[in-house]
Amino acid sequence: MKQYDVNMIVETKFGNYDVDFYDVETEPFRLYGVWREGDTFCRVPKAVAETVSEGIFNRRITTSGGRVRFITDSPFIAIRAEYNACEHIDLTALSCTVGFDLYADGVYATTYRYLPEFDKELIGLKDFGIKKERLYTLNLPTHSSIKKLYVGVSKGATIKRAPDYKYEKPVVFYGSSITNGSCASRPGMIYENIISRKLDMNYHNLGFGGLAKGEPQMAEYIAGLDMSVFVMDYDHNAPTPEHLLATHEPFFKAVRAKHPDIPVIMISRPTKCDILPQTAERFNIIKRTYDNAKASGDSNVYLINGLEFFGELENECAVDGVHPTDLGFSLMAKGIGAVLKTILEI
Repeated sequence: MKQYDVNMIVETKFGNYDVDFYDVETEPFRLYGVWREGDTFCRVPKAVAETVSEGIFNRRITTSGGRVRFITDSPFIAIRAEYNACEHIDLTALSCTVGFDLYADGVYATTYRYLPEFDKELIGLKDFGIKKERLYTLNLPTHSSIKKLYVGVSKGATIKRAPDYKYEKPVVFYGSSITNGSCASRPGMIYENIISRKLDMNYHNLGFGGLAKGEPQMAEYIAGLDMSVFVMDYDHNAPTPEHLLATHEPFFKAVRAKHPDIPVIMISRPTKCDILPQTAERFNIIKRTYDNAKASGDSNVYLINGLEFFGELENECAVDGVHPTDLGFSLMAKGIGAVLKTILEI
């Protein structure tokens, strides 16, 4: 007996495959990191974003960190995506900004790649060859706006609700284009997705390239979220050390006031970056927030020096001296993930 409403089916033919398509916003699919608002998915509510900046308002509808989880015994997985906007980002592959990554039982299976001639629609299919029940995670694009998303399975296949993550209450990441995932080769390689797979951890991505400036309105929004850990990673987007000094500790205090007990991780940028110098000065500003918290008796703060992520591989870890390669993201995931593992297992 099927465990879903047949009225959710969108279409039944896909090339030589007989496919039933289902809307991912319906049971038993589980949608993480994004939600429906009007005709698009979003990461920040419109009413909040418009109080922060025009840039955040425009970027709130990009889907970095969005995931769909489900279990099925279908021998293949198809998807059909309808876009509001397909964004091309300098130095970042379309497979990341517009594509979708599929993982089966935590192992990379395929990337569904967008082709411009499809005119704001992506269709794709991965054939596994055998009927076997697997837990699937579909990672959404890092920079594009999705109008509708459907998953296709074989006729007669069962679809079940995915279990909770081991750590279901989300970790919230706030930061720059690096947090957003710019320059990864595909969505599954942004550092948060790597950590999520490794630790079986839910999270919410609030990375916005060039736009995370520690605004009090964003601090207020994040302070209102239900989260297990907060990760502050916006050093790269503070235009000057003076700006970072003026915003970093107030941002932390705004979150801490609403969440007196949650762990907070403070991270400095992972690259020296000739575009924004004063690396040591910036790290010392972040460390000052950390030191002041510790001095006040706050034992639930953690400090990571981003320059320690890459070590001797530093020259191989950035595309442009700023944004990490997949190797760089993997090393960031290793460093941040080790701290998160310690925190989450307490």
